[in-house]
Amino acid sequence: MSRRAEQTQLIEGPAGPLEMLVSKAEGTDRVAVICHPHPLQGGTMQNKVVHTLTRAARDQGASTIRFNFRGVGKSAGAHADGIGEVEDCLAVIAWARANLGMDKLWLMGFSFGGYVAAAAASRLDSWPARLVLVAPSVEKLPFDKLMPLAGPAAVMMGEADDVVASSAVFELLEGKPGVAMERFADTGHFFHGRLVELKEAVELYLRQIANAGSDG
Repeated sequence: MSRRAEQTQLIEGPAGPLEMLVSKAEGTDRVAVICHPHPLQGGTMQNKVVHTLTRAARDQGASTIRFNFRGVGKSAGAHADGIGEVEDCLAVIAWARANLGMDKLWLMGFSFGGYVAAAAASRLDSWPARLVLVAPSVEKLPFDKLMPLAGPAAVMMGEADDVVASSAVFELLEGKPGVAMERFADTGHFFHGRLVELKEAVELYLRQIANAGSDG
């Protein structure tokens, strides 16, 4: 990330230290927290989609935090079936509120991380100013129990996803109150060759919400 360097940081999480990459923007109260895909399938905060979401938030003026769930990289603990990972996410959000002057939260997640982000949003006292879910896992995790979502969300979904069934995502989320669905034709789970378009779509959503005066 060329314009603003990320700094590695360890904070205390529910299962021990959590490893984060933090990029602080001056003069903003917006912080984006980005959740990575499934740890048992190679997901880390270095994932290209996670990196793309981080860049999108940064380029729209937010401070950013991407982090490793428990048991990944330098984060302590072991995989906890999404339950513990939601706790990890909430710990990162609490740290951002205490240490980055966060007033407006932009919460984002990819695949497994999409479920974690949505589940964490449902646990907060107030809904995030932004919630962006990319190919959220809706079949292997109890996403249906989060419905209806308590606030607005943007969902970015490839129509040719080979990991998360696009039909399941469309059936559960498309057309629901507050959900802005963006379909990507001929696009698989990892958005190969489409990351620039994904970034542009996320940034457009962020700008549209801001221009509408609904910034949380």
